[in-house]
Amino acid sequence: MRDHRAGTEAGATWHRRGWALLALTVVLFAGGTAYSQTAHDAFAARWPANSRDNGTVGVRTVPLPAPRPQPRAERQAALPPPAQGQPRPAARTALIKFATAPFPYSGTVPTTGQPFLNVNENGRKGHRTSRGGVLWENATFGDNRVLLHIPRGFDVMRPAVMVVFFHGHGAELTRDVLNRQNVPEQITASGMNAVLVAPQFAVDAADSSAGRFWEPGGFGRFVKEAGAKLAALDNNPAAALRYGSLPVIIVAYSGGYSPAAYAIRQGGLGKKLKGLVLMDGLYGEMDDFVHFIRNAKSSFFISSYTSSTRRQNMALAERLKAQQINYDTSIRKNLWRRGGVALIETESTVRHRDFVTEAWTGNPIADILDKLD
Repeated sequence: MRDHRAGTEAGATWHRRGWALLALTVVLFAGGTAYSQTAHDAFAARWPANSRDNGTVGVRTVPLPAPRPQPRAERQAALPPPAQGQPRPAARTALIKFATAPFPYSGTVPTTGQPFLNVNENGRKGHRTSRGGVLWENATFGDNRVLLHIPRGFDVMRPAVMVVFFHGHGAELTRDVLNRQNVPEQITASGMNAVLVAPQFAVDAADSSAGRFWEPGGFGRFVKEAGAKLAALDNNPAAALRYGSLPVIIVAYSGGYSPAAYAIRQGGLGKKLKGLVLMDGLYGEMDDFVHFIRNAKSSFFISSYTSSTRRQNMALAERLKAQQINYDTSIRKNLWRRGGVALIETESTVRHRDFVTEAWTGNPIADILDKLD
């Protein structure tokens, strides 16, 4: 088992860039706010809301930004030719309302047994966090939309996989998952026969609440509905059962770790859950992740990290060692057949905020899919 490099100073900064024209010279200005880390679910500051998508339509087609990651040529070439010379189906990307989405949620918090919406001011309901602030239901927990993406050429009748992405703190689906983290693009760029399902959790807030995924079987019901919504988006409603039975890989970034823990603990997927990836997200719920590693023998577990979660990943490594569970420090090929565990420390220059696009490699989600084979 390899030794791990010494940790770098915790925390990272990120920069906003602007430009000004002066004497035909372009000058870049760098500014920033510090990324704050505290324990467990109170580790991230709110990201500035540069734009918002407050659409309320049930189905909304979302144009992809200009492509950056390029599809892997060998996998694109391996796709079967279109029937009778017809062009491959175009990519479909949409924001769609789900009845089983994490929010809105009016139940209880499992750890306390208390109502989740524990504030009521003149009929306005909200959730008081562990730090004393109030997040209002209408602004933070009222969005039941899910980002769906079916890449060009996807064929549900071939071996395929459903990637379910759990965003972190301070995120919105359009601004962050689609346009900043390029998650749909990475699915396409992998060249794999894969679809994306990304639910909205707390909107633009430092909160890791799981909502309906706290409920036993809640995540399984969500995946079943995702099958029906993907089939409809594909103009193939008869394939709903096929979509809903796809093997699932959960990719949880940062504050998405807590909903991921409940999804693997009581989500009801069983052997259909083939992999769990934590992207700088091992802030807590260690027992659930160890249990998954120990018992899901045919599934893989990957945790990659910056200094933000290095301490927790070192603790996980010690627990695995004590239980005689081997782990790698890089991602090997054939994850689909091998299963296994990988704990991957990234370079000190990798920033937490950029982790979904720049981790152990550029476009890390595409890299994982490429290694499924």
